[in-house]
Amino acid sequence: MSPLPAPGAPLPHYVSTAPFDPIATETMTSAQSRIHLASQKQLMWWKFKRHKLALASGIFLAAVYLMILIVEFLAPYGLHTRNVDFIHSPPQRVRLFDSQGNFVGPFVYGRQMTLDIDTLHRLYTDNQNDIQPIRFFCRGDGYKFWGLVASNYHLVCPAIGGQMFLLGTDRLGRDVLSRILYGARISLTIGLIGISISFVLGIVIGGLAGYWGGIFDLIVQRLIEVLQSLPSLPLWMALAAIMPVTWSPIVIYFGITVILGIIDWTGLARAVRSKLLALREEDYVQAAQLMGASTPRVIGRHLVPGFMSHLIASATISIPGMILGETALSFLGLGLRPPITSWGILLTEAKSVSVIAFYPWLLFPIVPVVLVILAFNFLGDGLRDAADPYK
Repeated sequence: MSPLPAPGAPLPHYVSTAPFDPIATETMTSAQSRIHLASQKQLMWWKFKRHKLALASGIFLAAVYLMILIVEFLAPYGLHTRNVDFIHSPPQRVRLFDSQGNFVGPFVYGRQMTLDIDTLHRLYTDNQNDIQPIRFFCRGDGYKFWGLVASNYHLVCPAIGGQMFLLGTDRLGRDVLSRILYGARISLTIGLIGISISFVLGIVIGGLAGYWGGIFDLIVQRLIEVLQSLPSLPLWMALAAIMPVTWSPIVIYFGITVILGIIDWTGLARAVRSKLLALREEDYVQAAQLMGASTPRVIGRHLVPGFMSHLIASATISIPGMILGETALSFLGLGLRPPITSWGILLTEAKSVSVIAFYPWLLFPIVPVVLVILAFNFLGDGLRDAADPYK
C-alpha cells in the first residue's frame, strides 16, 4: 500500500498517452449503432416501411403506373374493336375444369345470344360444348404502341374465332376490360401533369408571398380566399365550358389538366407561405442574403428543400383530387370527349338507372378509381409520417 502524500504536497497526476476513442466512451449495441449512424433518408425509409398499408399502396401505384406504359400489350382487344354480335354481353367466367370435371386449363365457354321479345334485351347463355382456351403471349388485334410502332402482340387473347369478355361489353360491343386499361393512361397521367402545374404555381406564388410579405402577400392571400370561396364543381364547369368544341381531343386533354392545376394551387401556396414565414428568419437564410444570394436562389436552394418531404406528402394527397376532377368533368360531359378514353368517359355509359339495372358491369370503371384514390391517400399518410423520422 503506497503511503499518503504529505499535507500540502501536490497530488500525483497521470496523463494517458493512448489515442482517444470517443466511441469507446459509450458502448452501444449493433442495433443502436445502426440507427445512430444512419442518414436521414435511411431513417425515413425505415419509418415508411413500418407503415404496411402505405408500403402496399406504393407498390400498387408503382405497378399501375408501369402498366400504363405497356397498356396496348396488356389489353386483350384494341381500344375501338367492336364485336357487334356481342353487344352488352355480361362478363365471362374463367374456368379451369370443364363440366365433366376434366382439367382443361384457363378457358371460357362460347356464348349464344337470344332476343327477349317482351323486353327486347339480349340474353346470353354459355354453350358448355364450346370450350375456348385462353391464349397467352399471342397475336391478336393490331395496334400502334404509343402511336408509333405497329404490332399485334398481346399478353392474353381469346381463342381463335372465339370471344373473351372478362368484364363484359358496352353498347357497341367493345370490351370493357380493354377500355379500362386504355382509360387508365389518361386518367392517371392527368393527375401527374395537373399536380406539376399546381406545384409550380403553389411554390412560386406561395414562396414569394412568404419570403417578401408586405403588399404582395396581402394580394395573394385575398386572391386565395376568393378562389377557395368558389364552389369547385360550378367553377370546373365554367372553365371547361370556355374551351371551344372545335378543339381537338388532345388539346382539350391539356386544357383540362391546366384547369385542374390552376384551381388546386391555392392550398399548396398557403402551406408554402406558412413554412417560409417561419424559415426566413433563420440564421442560414440571413447569411445567404448577406452573401448576395438572389431571391429565387434563397427560396429554391435554401428554403424549399427544408420542407420538401412535406411537399411530396401534399402531392400524393392532391393527385386523387385531380383524378376525381377529371372523372367528374368527363362524366358530366364537360371534360374529355371521345375518341379519347378515360375512366370518366367510360362511366358516362352508366348514367341512367335502367342501364345500371340491366347492365351493372358498366360500373366496373369505378373500381380502379376507388382503388387508386385510396392508394394515394394511404401513401400520403405514410409519407407524412415518414417525413419526420425523429418523432
